[in-house]
Formats: sequence, structure tokens, C-alpha cells
Amino acid sequence: MNVITPPAGPADQRLAQVAALMADPARARILCCLLDGHARTATELAAVGEIGASTASAHLSKLLAQGLLECLAQGKHRYYRLACNEVGQALEALLVLAGGKAAAFKPSTPDGLREARRCYDHLAGEWGVRLHDHALRRDWISAVPSEARGYALTEAGAAALAGLGVDVAAARSARRRRLACACMDWSERRPHLGGALGAVWLQALLAQGWLRPELDSRALRPTRRGAQRLAELLGEPV
Repeated sequence: MNVITPPAGPADQRLAQVAALMADPARARILCCLLDGHARTATELAAVGEIGASTASAHLSKLLAQGLLECLAQGKHRYYRLACNEVGQALEALLVLAGGKAAAFKPSTPDGLREARRCYDHLAGEWGVRLHDHALRRDWISAVPSEARGYALTEAGAAALAGLGVDVAAARSARRRRLACACMDWSERRPHLGGALGAVWLQALLAQGWLRPELDSRALRPTRRGAQRLAELLGEPV
């Protein structure tokens, strides 16, 4: 997430503005709902806030203007999430004072599609999100400030992915396509890795038998070998 650029004005006035935004029950419910790190649509947030669509739109516009939320447009959908970690930390601190706890995210996607599936030609679902997050943590990819949701492949990332059997050269030579980008996952509501790099990584996972496609479905089933190798890659117990 990006770091907030505070609106102009004295700090006490900005604090009063932010506090006033959070004081509205519907906006407070929306913000607390987004604390789990999963993005949601305006329709979903209207249901969370127990308000109508037009009222939710007005609330979201105010939260965006104050820098508390960011909006990610992907295809015909718009997803909203907290603008940065500092917003989440402030909300967590206020919840401690209020004696409350944010509700956990409960996806409704069928298990077969939620675990792993194709998103066009790259990997989505739990597996896709976990590999995306791992690549970011290990600095295999880094955000490109001038390109919305775009990533650059680092030298360390190129070497690591090549070691995993990923055809990095093919991704770099792809024409009319972004090398790598954050693609919002509709089941996890967190990004997985899209672009040419995401496509060749999925090809490698299939070729090496980590995943196998389900018949007549976008779902991908992790093999026993694949689950073991993923646990080893992420440093988790097998």
C-alpha cells in the first residue's frame, strides 16, 4: 500500500476531519470491514454499512478524498481497500480503546476454485495470492511508482524464478503486454500476480506437476508434490 499524503492544513484540523469521518457509524463499519486486508466492491460495502448504494457512494467518496481508502479499477469492477498500513494501525488502536474486534473475511467461493484456478493465463486463488506475497517479501518484484499496479522484476527475482523453472526470458520478450502487475483476486480480494511473468510462472507450475487442471473447469488442483514444494518455498511445515 502507498503512504498517505496528508491534506493541507494544520494537524489539529486534519485530525478533527479524520475523526469526524470515522464517527459516522456506516463509515466506521466500512473501515472496520476493510481491516482484514481484503478489498471489496461498493455494493458489498453498502451491505456492510447497512445503507443504500447512493449513500455508500457518497461515504466512499469522502473516505477517498481524505486519503483513508484507495480504489482499484479492474475491468468493470471497482474495489476499495485501506489506503495504507498507517490507516489500519490507527483503526486497530481505536478498536482496542473501544473494546471491539473487526470481523474476519469469509469468502463464499467454492473450495475448488478458491484454492487455485486460472485467471486468463495466470494463477489465481489462494495459491496465486500466496506466491504473489512471497515474491514481494523476497524482493523478487518491486512496485513501479509510475505504473498503476505495475511491478518490475529484480535481478534477485529473475535468478530465483529461473531457478524454479520459470521462463523469465519469455516474459521479458512478450510484446504488447505488461511484464508484471497486481491483479485483484475476486475470491481472496487481495492481489495475485498477473502479466507475462504471471503467465510463465503458471506454465512452469503446470509443466513441473505442482498443479494439474480440472476437466472442463478453470480450477487447478495442487498435487501432493506441488503442495510439498509450495510449503518448502514459503518456509512452512510440510
